[in-house]
Amino acid sequence: MNVSAAEATSAANEMFGKHPGARALHAKGVLLKGTFTATPQAAALTSAAHMQGEPVPATIRFSNGSGHPKAADYGADVRGMAIKLYLPDGGRTDIVAQSAPRFPVHTPEGFVDLLHAQRPGPAMAYRMPLFFARHPEALPGLPANLKALRPPESFATCSYYAVHAFRFLDAGGGSRYVRYTLVPEAGDHRIGQREAKRRGRDYLHDEIARRVQSAPVRFGLELQLAGPGDDPDDPVSQWPAERERVRAGTIEITALETERETGGDVLVFDPTRVVDGIELSRDPVLNFRHEAYSDSVAHRMSS
Repeated sequence: MNVSAAEATSAANEMFGKHPGARALHAKGVLLKGTFTATPQAAALTSAAHMQGEPVPATIRFSNGSGHPKAADYGADVRGMAIKLYLPDGGRTDIVAQSAPRFPVHTPEGFVDLLHAQRPGPAMAYRMPLFFARHPEALPGLPANLKALRPPESFATCSYYAVHAFRFLDAGGGSRYVRYTLVPEAGDHRIGQREAKRRGRDYLHDEIARRVQSAPVRFGLELQLAGPGDDPDDPVSQWPAERERVRAGTIEITALETERETGGDVLVFDPTRVVDGIELSRDPVLNFRHEAYSDSVAHRMSS
């Protein structure tokens, strides 16, 4: 079975409702601006323009995973961190990451199945067991992903995982597959559900606005390098923990971004938007994202 982008958008809308002008997933978010500065280690791995060491401007979006634009920040939810980098030649490239470290399924069809299974209501009590029976690959990652749903102290104190692999091409013709992790300089800190609720429906959005006004927020971009036998094309596959990790650069967030997504401005953070020196893997979920985002944008602009 091949699922369409429209079916993916519809499944998200069935779960969270239709909300004019909002993203199908990660509907509630906050935009900030800053810079990305790569390390020499990154330049050795790829010839990509933004990885050569000169600071490049960035737009950053933190979000809740829900498709409801008024979802409470204290809810058990996946958090998102998306980054748009503006290259010297006018090009752009994006990094899209989430707080859940494991992607649950092999294919877009499996992800749509998960959305259907999670639809609110009494039937979810049997839909979820059926989902796991059909997609047993989701079970090993469940403990880590459930732990990641615990509310963070701040968007700035949460690790984010890009889950997909990308092929880095260096100037000498060599190549390596890598996976991204965004590591918070302030550390990864969670709070209890009761404490999160006490802080209010918008506590994460309010807190990051206050935090960035007092000091820059920084994340390290860390690369895990694939080794022999590691599968770059399956988002469920886990590479051994002992694989080499490289600090590729620093995201420094300096202010709220108040000039974007006003009027007819529509920002799309698309992980398939890569530049020379970086290629997509054959991961079917990664390659489906462009089509899915395009469909979601069409709905946002037509509503």
